[in-house]
Amino acid sequence: MTIHSVVIQKLLTTNAHIGRQVATHHFKQFTYGFRNRQSIIDSDKTLICLRNALNFLSCLSRDPSSSFLFINTNPLFQPIIDEMTSRVTSLSPERASSLWKMRGFLTNSCSPKKFRSRHKKLVFAPTKMPDCVVIFDTERKSSVFLEAERLGIPIVALVDSSMPWEYYKKVTYPIPANDSVQFVYLICNMITKCLMLEKKKDGAKGPGKKATIKDQVESTSESEGSASDEVLVVPYENLAPMSCADVAESKQLLDKLVVVKYNGALGKNMGFGGPKSLIEVKNGSTPLDLIVNQIQSLNSKYGCNIPLLLMNPKNTHNDIVKALEKYSTLDVDIHPFEQGEHTQHESFVSEGCEDKWQSSKHGAHFLSLMNSGTLDVLLAQGKEYALVVNPDNVAGVVDPKILNHLAQNSIEYCSEVTPTTSNGLINFMASSLQGMFKASDIMNCLDLEDFTSDHSEKSVKGFKFIDTRSLWLNLKAIKRLVDTSALNLDNLSTLKLFENSIGISIPQSRFLPLNCTSDLFLLQSDLYSFTEGMFVRNDARVSPSDPSIALGPEFEKISDFKRRFETIPSIVKLDSLEVNGDVWFGADIVLKGKVVIDASPGLTLRIPGGVVLEDEEINDPTDI
Repeated sequence: MTIHSVVIQKLLTTNAHIGRQVATHHFKQFTYGFRNRQSIIDSDKTLICLRNALNFLSCLSRDPSSSFLFINTNPLFQPIIDEMTSRVTSLSPERASSLWKMRGFLTNSCSPKKFRSRHKKLVFAPTKMPDCVVIFDTERKSSVFLEAERLGIPIVALVDSSMPWEYYKKVTYPIPANDSVQFVYLICNMITKCLMLEKKKDGAKGPGKKATIKDQVESTSESEGSASDEVLVVPYENLAPMSCADVAESKQLLDKLVVVKYNGALGKNMGFGGPKSLIEVKNGSTPLDLIVNQIQSLNSKYGCNIPLLLMNPKNTHNDIVKALEKYSTLDVDIHPFEQGEHTQHESFVSEGCEDKWQSSKHGAHFLSLMNSGTLDVLLAQGKEYALVVNPDNVAGVVDPKILNHLAQNSIEYCSEVTPTTSNGLINFMASSLQGMFKASDIMNCLDLEDFTSDHSEKSVKGFKFIDTRSLWLNLKAIKRLVDTSALNLDNLSTLKLFENSIGISIPQSRFLPLNCTSDLFLLQSDLYSFTEGMFVRNDARVSPSDPSIALGPEFEKISDFKRRFETIPSIVKLDSLEVNGDVWFGADIVLKGKVVIDASPGLTLRIPGGVVLEDEEINDPTDI
């Protein structure tokens, strides 16, 4: 019998799985079904939520100045909680006055009070606000929920199937279970053991007060030239492939993933009224089609369930929801969210700090979504990793190879980067060696509007890598940082917040931004094809980099772009293309080498179909 089976049996003996006759809509994610008109709570999900709550309490207890508030109004539970708090406070004498319990309700009073109720004495002790509130009998619907939310205090609480949504949404760490005496005894025993274990670890490290999370991060940020200013960049070729033979293992890993895509980027500069996610890039398919098809392919191949969360601002939400109607028959779990005008924790991607390796401002929208309660739901469903897809990168994909590397090496933060065209980086990639690089070596394109297929050597001069703004994040790490308010601290680098951060150098073919019609020309050419939602480069292309494409203002709008090309020319052997003026292209044209087409003002140039242009400079029809 496995340890998991033993733990589940222990939960069953406490009747934690027996719910009420009514199961609210938001609680159905934790239910297994109904029996004898009573909801049955899924013990596996109870165990997952319990582990998350205990992990949070353990992390919080590492700070000697932390305090907890245990709230209970059920007299049946009180002897158990009294025993727990007496053992916990004895662990650290200096914490005895700040680790406190209460038999009544948290009030707005700022001074300790004592008074008597009809049945028992209520003690409102220290004025110091607790760092966490643990509620055992949420059925009482006390004002603690409202006051804890107002004060920004995390709540750990037992929740049952009849708990109203207005109270449930305020719980930071919900533990779905029947609040039986046996289960309360079990959870109090586990809390005590977790705190005792943390105390034992502190004692093994020697005397002295342990620095708080804030002190640790601030001391790290103050030290100049430290290793935290560097990032380990691993070439994609060095990653171990997933075992194709063990489908069950691959399914188990992919079931821990959720994909998040922000659809706020608009195509106005290309004359497109909607979001870039709905622009046709290849054979009638849009970037949204590509990511959905890829997830569908993985779900079908491995039998997994990878949900897709779409973050849509108000101006694109309706268009995205309408586009989702065609995916109703696919085996993909899609959840669109309408974002508000403001996001929380903007310091997560604060701009203007050269020493920060921040990946994207769409990370702020992701963090806002996680703070809305979605993070707790995902953790309860067993999700551990999130891929935040760059809204501008059409070639961003769900790569099981990267996910496997993160899981095997306990990586909490990973950003996909791609090398610049410098010779040193090409040699680095060719040698397949990983190395440490400074954060200043990574070019941050916050909007990517300044980075297109026609970018020059000057735009990337001084940089060794380009941040593609595709992030892989550990959800448990995000939960830890959010609950400990680490992401609210000022002047902190994203790298310094995570225990294990890396960059993965992906091929340039995996970074295809869509910011102008020059990028669209590259995507619609024969240089790329796509299968199962992923762009694949033509094997006939010898050069590791894509050709530079610069189309003039006459091609700026998508409608003009389509009219001026009967078909997109073949560019497999093209090095660069520059087009200016009133130029029209026929069908089946082949471009090779360096081609410049510059029509004089007032002159119309028509490139006949079927011609081959190699290292040509064309200014009038006689040059063709």
